[in-house]
Amino acid sequence: MHQYKGKLIIHTGSMFSGKTSSLEKDIKRFNIAGYKTVAFKPAVDTRYPKSEIRTHDNTTLNAVMVNNISEIYEYCRIHNPDVIAIDEVQFLGGKIEDIVKAITKFLEKDVTVVLAGLDMDFSGQAFEIVKELMPMADYLYKHHAVCAKCGTDAWVSHRKTKAQERIVIGATDEYEPLCRKCFLEEQND
Repeated sequence: MHQYKGKLIIHTGSMFSGKTSSLEKDIKRFNIAGYKTVAFKPAVDTRYPKSEIRTHDNTTLNAVMVNNISEIYEYCRIHNPDVIAIDEVQFLGGKIEDIVKAITKFLEKDVTVVLAGLDMDFSGQAFEIVKELMPMADYLYKHHAVCAKCGTDAWVSHRKTKAQERIVIGATDEYEPLCRKCFLEEQND
């Protein structure tokens, strides 16, 4: 696992595609290899208890809840982890340039950073922070859920409700994975 020292690993894709499960698997592997790890989750993600990241299939990972990248940077300055994980990175508070700068500093200090986050919102628009971080990645994994309408690879997290705010925290009651064709059909109805 030494080849991963100071690397940026990104898991992205739609909801229900296995991004968080892959982040959790990565952290468990780093733990087995003897690395000091810590996982973070944005405070805005209130779906599960504060001290854990939970996958849609109910696997959990201990986590520190944070509001922004400054809190992560301060925590890491004190605790000196080898590997940090951030779930739902698209919800992390702070300016995009500050997040990119902090992650760059971690990588320069040989800290490995594992991120999981949505690449697009419910309307198919890119989440800016994920778009900025993707070119920096040493390892970039685009995960696909199964389209809820036709069974092909899903492309986007379609919002089933009429809410128009960009951020609406939810799961299967609010969202379903759709392929591009089924998403466009939904948009045209």
